[in-house]
Amino acid sequence: MSDALEKTNLTFDALGVSSETDVSALFDALLRSAEEEMASAKMGEELESFRVRWLGRNNSVKSRVQENWLKRAAPDAKKWVGASFNACFRKLEEDFAVHKVKPAVTGTSDCMDLSLPGVVRPIGTRHLIRQTYDEIERIFLSLGYTVVEGPEIETPYYNFEALNIPEHHPARDNMDTFYLESAPGYLLRTHTSPMQIRTMEKQKPPVRIVVPGKVYRRDNPDATHSFMFHQLEGLAVDEDITFCDFKGTIEYFVREFFGASTKTRFRPSYFPFTEPSAEFDASCVFCGGKGCRTCKQSGWIELFGAGMVNPAVYGFVGYDAKKLNGFAFGIGVDRLAMLKYGLGDIQVLFQNDARFLRQFP
Repeated sequence: MSDALEKTNLTFDALGVSSETDVSALFDALLRSAEEEMASAKMGEELESFRVRWLGRNNSVKSRVQENWLKRAAPDAKKWVGASFNACFRKLEEDFAVHKVKPAVTGTSDCMDLSLPGVVRPIGTRHLIRQTYDEIERIFLSLGYTVVEGPEIETPYYNFEALNIPEHHPARDNMDTFYLESAPGYLLRTHTSPMQIRTMEKQKPPVRIVVPGKVYRRDNPDATHSFMFHQLEGLAVDEDITFCDFKGTIEYFVREFFGASTKTRFRPSYFPFTEPSAEFDASCVFCGGKGCRTCKQSGWIELFGAGMVNPAVYGFVGYDAKKLNGFAFGIGVDRLAMLKYGLGDIQVLFQNDARFLRQFP
């Protein structure tokens, strides 16, 4: 009994075991021998050798015990031997599973230190433009607007003609617009306004929509310009809409986006698809309206263009201009992001520099 391992080549009857107590004692001795050997095995190859020696499928201690002790036991002793066999090797397998994931207590430098912090896996975040879009859409959704999207490849009819932009207008020139050579008669949209026409063609009033998306113009990239940028078009059409409704909606949006203390103002302007038209300004977000280099000491920053829908536009969609009124606006999302987050160069929004993106989780 002192060397249980060496006796595994003997038959069960040859060990002189005659009671359940003897069987239990024999397997306890075998388990102690295995635990002592496992405790002295180092992590890696030594531990794997231990597993093969004791728990492997072929010619291991477990297979030898099963062959020499369990199968050859007397019929009246098989119950004791089977129970002890299962308990012994189940315990050994459980202890081995725990031991292989813990550092061996050997004092060597290759031990695993479970107190060390784990590897930090960086988690991606929404791009700053997407965050800005989400904030703008949240505000207009709270006012009852619906978000719609449209194609980036448009026809001159939807991009210009139906918006009351005449054929001789500079915006329709090749110097300003990307026309597709591979698809004559098509262009990359210069604004998201075509969805005004597409929506009104399909939907009867009232209409309240915002249209997010990419737009394209022939601009040389610099700190404030890009040939591709992001816009959000807004349109509201219904009976009895007035300029006061327009003014209140725009002012509410700007104060929600930049803060309640933001001051606003309208300046007369001109756009073919709105009449009257206006440029919308807000007090400088950098100096609070006191005057600084960014606002050129004026205290105001131009945000976007807007106005009441030109009645001529209604003629392209079959709306009754005598009964309906509405307003439209086009917001440069990149510009609003630059102002809100203090960015000095629009190009950083498109360079995918992880150092920049990590600043806006």
